Amino acid sequence: MKISLVLLFVTFNCWSAEIAITIDDPKVGNTPSFSAEARDREILAHLKVAKIKATLFVTGMRIDNLAGKKLLERWDNEGHSLSNHSYSHQYFHSSNIDLNTYIKSFQKGHSLIKNYKSFVPRYRYPYLKAGNTSKKRDGFRLHLKENNYQFGYVTVDASDWYISERLERQLRKGEQVDFDAYKNYYLEHIWDRARYYDNLAKKVLGRSPKHVLLIHHNLLNALFLDDIIAMFRTKGWKVIDSEVAFKDPVYQKLPNVFPAGESIIWSLAKMQKLDGLRYPAEDGKYQAQGMNELSL
Repeated sequence: MKISLVLLFVTFNCWSAEIAITIDDPKVGNTPSFSAEARDREILAHLKVAKIKATLFVTGMRIDNLAGKKLLERWDNEGHSLSNHSYSHQYFHSSNIDLNTYIKSFQKGHSLIKNYKSFVPRYRYPYLKAGNTSKKRDGFRLHLKENNYQFGYVTVDASDWYISERLERQLRKGEQVDFDAYKNYYLEHIWDRARYYDNLAKKVLGRSPKHVLLIHHNLLNALFLDDIIAMFRTKGWKVIDSEVAFKDPVYQKLPNVFPAGESIIWSLAKMQKLDGLRYPAEDGKYQAQGMNELSL
């Protein structure tokens, strides 16, 4: 009996997936229920209790003030990685944004975070849009290489930003909010997206990679990040440090697709011409009807 249990435990752990937490766009504006500092401290507390290290992808314009510097110091002191998400959060595929303009935003964002001890030269494209022409895509890839930057790719993309926006809107209107309903919807959404991208990865890579989840520095995660982490662990997934996840070889790949971006798994699937890939891969519009039906 003891041998069987050991074999079962080993088999289970061999098949369980791994996932890391990365958080985009820290802001210093207040939200309903939390001041900016309280929201930040709550997110940090969830990570500390879970004993995991995340990466914070910083949009410079959102933290380019005293409150923003204090926020970065808190993350730096906790040992979480600080990486570049540009200064201006520009939509790279816009005809109004050329390569040189985009590079200037990258450089300005870099200048704000480069001196922190937890700084890691890794870049995440705003909106996960990585270039809709060869000049943009390849030109910026070359710029990253010349500056010894890695890609801040995502495997598991989702729409937590949209769910949080709707929650905040209801609270600002003074409407009665069912927080349990929001939590349940959020957990189901993340779990659905995690399974989707894990299954897609197995088709594309033939394996489950060390996943990277993209979520945001918002009210939703101040409330429920601990529940997200607990959910993955309950489902048998191992939640790992982000720097461990980024060592997976998948994050070194350069998919030859246009438009470039989205989840790295999505891009590789597109390169292999797999059917059924929606574009954009994730967006709030996909959640609108279901949330309307639930009065969320």
